Amino acid sequence: MEPFTHLPLLPTTVVGSFPVQRGSGLLSLLDPLKHAVKVAVEAQVTAGIDIISDGQVRGDMIQAFTRHLPGIRGQEVVGKVLPASGPITVPDTRYACSRHSCVKGILTGPTTLSHGLHIRTPIYRDRTECALDLAAALAPEARALEKAGACMIQVDEPILSTGAAPLDAGKAAFSRVTSDIKVPVCLHVCGDLSTVIDRLLEFPVSVIDIECAKSPENLELLDGTSLKGLKVGVGCIDSSSPGVESVPEIKARIRHAVEILGPENILIDPDCGLRMLPMDAAVGKLTHMVIAVREVRKELA
Repeated sequence: MEPFTHLPLLPTTVVGSFPVQRGSGLLSLLDPLKHAVKVAVEAQVTAGIDIISDGQVRGDMIQAFTRHLPGIRGQEVVGKVLPASGPITVPDTRYACSRHSCVKGILTGPTTLSHGLHIRTPIYRDRTECALDLAAALAPEARALEKAGACMIQVDEPILSTGAAPLDAGKAAFSRVTSDIKVPVCLHVCGDLSTVIDRLLEFPVSVIDIECAKSPENLELLDGTSLKGLKVGVGCIDSSSPGVESVPEIKARIRHAVEILGPENILIDPDCGLRMLPMDAAVGKLTHMVIAVREVRKELA
């Protein structure tokens, strides 16, 4: 079945992370970030996002995963990397699924993780070898997210746009994470993609999610005829700035993406995660993004 046919034209989503609003009181002593998950999920639901996330509130994109993996201590790889003893993000994703019908599960990619760590063991000659074991460690989490009800699995690999990691190795590690997944798989890469876009389009994914508000030149690298069934997550709000774009500004970005790619090939989201923004800015950006998309839908009807 064609992915996302149950969603409206130009479905809205998020890249993942959300500002952290910690709870207080006795319940927060057991899980101080449970309240932050609820706040993130409810904010996305209230804004009208079609595909939400759990908010990714439990740490930065590296430590949120690596602190659970045997073989890693702090920021150092000290032994063979193995899968976690239990689920990492599944409980929060399961909660999000209880509040919304379409939730994406999100993993930091193995190549990005490997570049966020220091290798202090002779087991691995380089980060490429380490990334393969990180991928094998993440694969059970990807399967568990799918089983928990995630409608999509997104793997974040921002390192792939920098030239610091070989793309063949990055693709091999990525494939090891997602090879058993039946739901659509999304690759998120931010930054300037001019030197890597052709290679990224070869990854085994249904969606490639890119930064287009801060890096509008990325959109010019694509056209609807070359996608071959691939959909593009088009970043239409700048995640690096606390300024809330106006609805007309966001609509202009969406219309431009529609002209290049065609409305049937696009998902609409922020450039990247919103974690570092003030709460009111994150909520305002998502709210304006949803309003802009709904107005563009009416224009296309």
